[in-house]
Amino acid sequence: MTGDTDSNVGAREPNTEQSQLRLHTLVRLRWLAILGQLISICAVAIGLGFALPIEWCLFFIACSAWLNVYLSIRYPARYRLSVGFATSLLAYDIVQLAVLLYLTGGIENPFTMLIVAPVTVSAATLPLLNTVFLGLLACVATAVISIWSLPLPWYSSVTLDHPALYDAGMVAAVVCSMTFIALYAWRLTREGREMSAALSATELVLAREQKLHALDGLAAAAAHELGTPLSTIALVTKELERQIPADSPMREDIVLLRQQALRCREILQKLTRHPSEQDPLHASFSVQELLAEAAAPYETGKAPIFTFARAAASAQGDGAIEPVATRRPGILYGLGNILENAVDFAASRVDLTAEWDANSVVVTIADDGPGFKPEIIDNLGEPYVTTRGGGNRKPGGKAAGLGLGFFIAKTLLERSGARIALENRASPQKGAVVRVAWPRPAFIADLERPGPATALPRNLPNLPTAEVYDR
Repeated sequence: MTGDTDSNVGAREPNTEQSQLRLHTLVRLRWLAILGQLISICAVAIGLGFALPIEWCLFFIACSAWLNVYLSIRYPARYRLSVGFATSLLAYDIVQLAVLLYLTGGIENPFTMLIVAPVTVSAATLPLLNTVFLGLLACVATAVISIWSLPLPWYSSVTLDHPALYDAGMVAAVVCSMTFIALYAWRLTREGREMSAALSATELVLAREQKLHALDGLAAAAAHELGTPLSTIALVTKELERQIPADSPMREDIVLLRQQALRCREILQKLTRHPSEQDPLHASFSVQELLAEAAAPYETGKAPIFTFARAAASAQGDGAIEPVATRRPGILYGLGNILENAVDFAASRVDLTAEWDANSVVVTIADDGPGFKPEIIDNLGEPYVTTRGGGNRKPGGKAAGLGLGFFIAKTLLERSGARIALENRASPQKGAVVRVAWPRPAFIADLERPGPATALPRNLPNLPTAEVYDR
C-alpha cells in the first residue's frame, strides 16, 4: 500500500516500508487515551480523595500530549507511518501506560486491561512479527507491575492485600486476553486484505471479457462511419466502369476496386449483426460440445482426459434432451482452470463427465492423483489457499501456487448460476472430485445470473465412478 508522497516534511525513518496506520489515526487514539487518563486521575485524586503521586502521573500524561503536538506539527495529517515508526510509537504507548499503572497500584489497578489496546492496533495494521514484539513487551510490562508497583490508591482505613496467586491470575488474564484479541484482529485483517487482493485479480480477468464486449460497439460504430464513403466509392466506380471503353487497360483496375469496396461493405454488415446471427454455429453449445471445448487445450497434457456425457437415469421426457446453453466465456474459463489442475495432479487419467435431467446439469471432473489435503479442502476456493507448494501463500508471493486460479474459476462459475462441491474419492480409490452443478434453467439462460444458484436440489446426482468411462 502506498502512502503519501515525498512532500512529507522531515527525514524518512530507517524502515521505509509503510504500514496501514495513518499518523492522524494514531494521534487521535492517543488524544482519546490522554483524555481518559486525565479524567481517571482527577476522579481518583479529587473526586474520591485518594492519595497518589498526581504530579508524576500528570508529568507522564503531559509527555504523551507533547508527543502528539510534535507529531502533528512535524508531519501532515495524512502521513502514513512506516512499520518501524509505528511500532516505536505503539511501544511508547505501552511503556507510558505501564508507568502510570506502576504509579497507581500496578496489577491491582482495574485499568490494567488497557495495555491490550496498543497490541490490538498493531495486530490490525502492522506485520505479525512487529505485533509479536509489542505483545511480548506488553507481557513483560504486565509482569513487572505485578511484582513492583506503588500501592493502589484506596481508603486509608482499609488495607488491600491480594495474595500472589491472585496477582498471577490477573497477569494470566491480561496475557490471554491480549493474545486472543490480537490474533482475532490479525486474522480478520489478513482475510480482508487477501479477499480484496483476490477480488482485484478477478476484476482484471473480467476486464478482458468487458473489453471484448466493447469491441462489438466499436465495430458497429466503424460500420456506421465507413458505410457512407464505401457506398460513394462503389457508386463512383460503377459509373467509371460504364464510361470507360471495354478495351481500356484501366477497366480491370476499376472493376477490381469496385469489387473490393463491395467486399468491405459485406464485412461491415457482418460486424453489425448480433453474434448469434453472425455465427450461429458458435453462438451456443451443447453439454458435449462444452466438455470437448473445455478439454481441448489440455488434451496434450501428461494425463489423458476421458469425456462422457449422457442423460441421468432418472431423466424422462424433455428432461432427457441434451440442454444447449449460450456460449459464456466464464464457464469455459472456470471448467478449463479446474481441468488444468486435475491434469497436473493426475497420475494416469482425468475423467470429465456430465449428466443432466429436467432440474439440473452436473459436470464432474475427477482425477486419480493424491486428492485434496483434508486440512484445506474446506477452505479451497478462498483466495490464497492452494494445494500447490506449502498450502497457504501470502499476498505478494510468486505467481505460481497462489490459489487465485481456483478462486477466479469458482467465482466465474458461481456467476453463471453454478454450485461447486469438492471431495476426495472413497477408499480404496485415490483422487480429487470436483462437481459443478447448475439448475437447468440457469445453464440454458441467455444472460449470466450473478451469485450462486439457490434453486439447486440439495442431493446432487450420484455420477458413476471413473471406471465406467474407460475407453
